[in-house]
Amino acid sequence: MTTNNYDLIILGGGAAAFAAATEADRRKLRTVIINAGLPMGGTCVNVGCVPSKHLLALGKGLYHPSHPDFAGIEAVSPAFDFDLAMTGKDSLVETLRQQNYQEVLDSFSHVEFIEGRGRLLDARRVKVEKQELTGDRILIATGSRTKVPPFNGLAETGYLTHIEALELKHLPTSLIIFGAGFLALEFAQIFNRMGTKVTLVARAPRILRVQEPEISEALRSCLEGEGIEILTETAVRQVSQGSGCKQVSITTANGKRVLEAEDLLVATGVRGNVDDMGLVEAGLEIVDNDRVQVDEYLQTRVAHIYAAGDITGCKRLETVAAKQGKLAVENAFFNARKSINLNSVPYAVFTDPEVASVGLTEADYMALHGTCSCRTIPMKMVPRAVTVNDTRGLLKMVAHHETGKIVGVHILAPNASEMIHEATLAVKYGLSVDDLIDTVHIFPTYCEAIKMAAQAFRRDISTMSCCVE
Repeated sequence: MTTNNYDLIILGGGAAAFAAATEADRRKLRTVIINAGLPMGGTCVNVGCVPSKHLLALGKGLYHPSHPDFAGIEAVSPAFDFDLAMTGKDSLVETLRQQNYQEVLDSFSHVEFIEGRGRLLDARRVKVEKQELTGDRILIATGSRTKVPPFNGLAETGYLTHIEALELKHLPTSLIIFGAGFLALEFAQIFNRMGTKVTLVARAPRILRVQEPEISEALRSCLEGEGIEILTETAVRQVSQGSGCKQVSITTANGKRVLEAEDLLVATGVRGNVDDMGLVEAGLEIVDNDRVQVDEYLQTRVAHIYAAGDITGCKRLETVAAKQGKLAVENAFFNARKSINLNSVPYAVFTDPEVASVGLTEADYMALHGTCSCRTIPMKMVPRAVTVNDTRGLLKMVAHHETGKIVGVHILAPNASEMIHEATLAVKYGLSVDDLIDTVHIFPTYCEAIKMAAQAFRRDISTMSCCVE
């Protein structure tokens, strides 16, 4: 067995790992990335953001020609080839994996890459294949995987996760999806628009339960309007293999039912990849068998070991993982003592219409202050939405009840993921509703909804001209 010494050993090969490696290379730190499981690049490029958003866009191309927004346009149904669609998705993934990860890795002068499963032998040593490596600092960035619910018969019957769903060789005629979060909703719309009969089953009282109730309800209406069956407050009693289909016995508020589908997709959340890595033996604290405990600077209770990304359980987003990876290196080697203010980190759900949020919800603010100052603007009041015949959605703004500073913005709109960035800057830099009112916005745009929500704190906008500044 050979032994090698490194400044930094990184376990994992996704966003957090590559961001950390980029910073380490810039700082001329001798670094090794040890990756197993998903190919280089981790979830985002291989089985997450890239392929799913590609297929969501493809779904738009299928859906909207048959549901035109304007009089005078005849509805048409585009021909669809599932095999070609999946081949195109695979080609995109391979291209971006090469450009954004392999070529980046090749450009590094101080970073090596080892494909294999790394395991801590103790707080300093890592074993991978037949090698034993030692590191001055170690970063745990092994990501997460699907959390599989303990439904009776599920394992025996068989199921898909999002990974297998992205590898399907034929389009299922019907699909039952367990879950009500962003992954469940995005895949529900992808397959529904491809022609699959989709039923979504969730224990939660509403979809996107962390979102504002108004947004959850409005998005549910949109999805059900497309033909997706959504069953919330539903208990799964049994999963079994029927004759030529899979069966799910459920209990709802209206009684018991048996659902049937060709395939089942589990999208009930994720858990950190903490198993069989020697983490506890090395002295790390594991919380709920799911995540590594870190402080605000991403340091574990073993001073020279840090963790970043989904493994920390902190807002499991690619953007957060990448930011954490960079900060972990700065904190570990240069005592930078940098942390992330999660209240100013936006996120989006790429359904059509999209959901995007930053900052506190009304419920969050009420829990802190016992009162709330909020305004909600339906998209039917926004001139651009009316002009282009797409008034789906709303915008809700939460402001400090004394200072008027904006502390949260939550959007359901066709392009919410683009709109949210103005709101993100407002939350991050403590802008007030008056600051937004005083800012000239382009007319007509969906982003005017942000200004209109701010104006609603100061006047009745129900009779306001669109020319009012």
